[in-house]
Amino acid sequence: MTAERVCAVSDLEQDTPLRVEPGGVPITVIKDGEGVIHAIGDTCTHGDISLSEGFVEGDTVECWAHGSAFSLITGKPQNLPAYEPVPVYVVEIDGDDVLIDPAVTKEV
Repeated sequence: MTAERVCAVSDLEQDTPLRVEPGGVPITVIKDGEGVIHAIGDTCTHGDISLSEGFVEGDTVECWAHGSAFSLITGKPQNLPAYEPVPVYVVEIDGDDVLIDPAVTKEV
């Protein structure tokens, strides 16, 4: 599979998660306070909750249901009850296009 356009950079609001589904894979895309765009698995590993409905603080996104926060950089949970990481995806920017290949995760 190759990277596909999931949204425009201009579609992203700072610290506001956006759910996308390239290749049918649920991914949360977030532009952090520094303007860096991150892509992590959208499903909280503690429960079947969409992280795109969560809260962004610094370099984490917090699941609204049980409060587990996940690193946008490593995908690792920062607190309980989650203890399994979510995948982190490679983000490519081409002009105003945000491209993600759901088959390519970052090695962290």
